[in-house]
Amino acid sequence: MPFNIRDAVMELERHAAGQGWDQPIRVYALVATTVLLEREPALAEMLGLSGAVDADDLTPVEQEPLPPDIPLEEALGRMAWPEAVTGCALVMERLVLKGSDVTLEPPRGADAAQWAGAQEGAEEIRMVAGVLRDGSRHSALRMRSHDSDDQVLNGQDLVPALTSALALTLEDDD
Repeated sequence: MPFNIRDAVMELERHAAGQGWDQPIRVYALVATTVLLEREPALAEMLGLSGAVDADDLTPVEQEPLPPDIPLEEALGRMAWPEAVTGCALVMERLVLKGSDVTLEPPRGADAAQWAGAQEGAEEIRMVAGVLRDGSRHSALRMRSHDSDDQVLNGQDLVPALTSALALTLEDDD
């Protein structure tokens, strides 16, 4: 039975929305819930899981923060996952120019909110991207100007460069 990457990504998106905007990049291991509970039975109570767990459920496990002084591409290039990890996900905020595929990042040390407001046609977005070892992928996008659960876009190919970069972290280096 295939794992449900869509549900995992949407759960992470709701979690990120609950934390508000202007959050750092977060990386998650996606682990089969059944495997996680076999290895750590005490987690069932902590996670509020009573009874049977669906075989296709994934549990996101937040990882250590990425080093702030290393570009995202380089940090992802250094990442590797143990076999027990079924997939991975990343939550990040960026600015995009409306009508363009250009993303913007504020200069280091600048007040991000002030800088963002000064960019003509800029839209703040939160991207959540997840991939599995079997090649499944899903993404969600929330725009700050449409910050509502019913306005979240989601699909397999919303941020293909990001999901492709995440997929590379799951490849064996043989």
